[in-house]
Amino acid sequence: MSIYVGNLSYEVTEADLTTVFTEFGSVKRVQLPLDRETGQVRGFGFVEMNTDAEEATAIEALDGAEWMGRDMKVNKAKPREERGNSFGGRQRNRSFSRGY
Repeated sequence: MSIYVGNLSYEVTEADLTTVFTEFGSVKRVQLPLDRETGQVRGFGFVEMNTDAEEATAIEALDGAEWMGRDMKVNKAKPREERGNSFGGRQRNRSFSRGY
């Protein structure tokens, strides 16, 4: 199981998140996705802890908690969905007739 942590400050670091979640158990991994263009933190992240019980305790304690000037959103991470192409998931006919 993984924990989704949203509405984070753009100043947050992986070390900051690790420190907060360590209060509820052992943290296995922290991931903060970066914006491709700016290299800045995107305002959300993921935390994995050693046991489901530790994760449940952290979710209950931290969801809605104010931290670094923001109210965190903390819940179970949903499995990543496969993304379709940029045409709304439909295949587009790529052969064109110019009609010249």
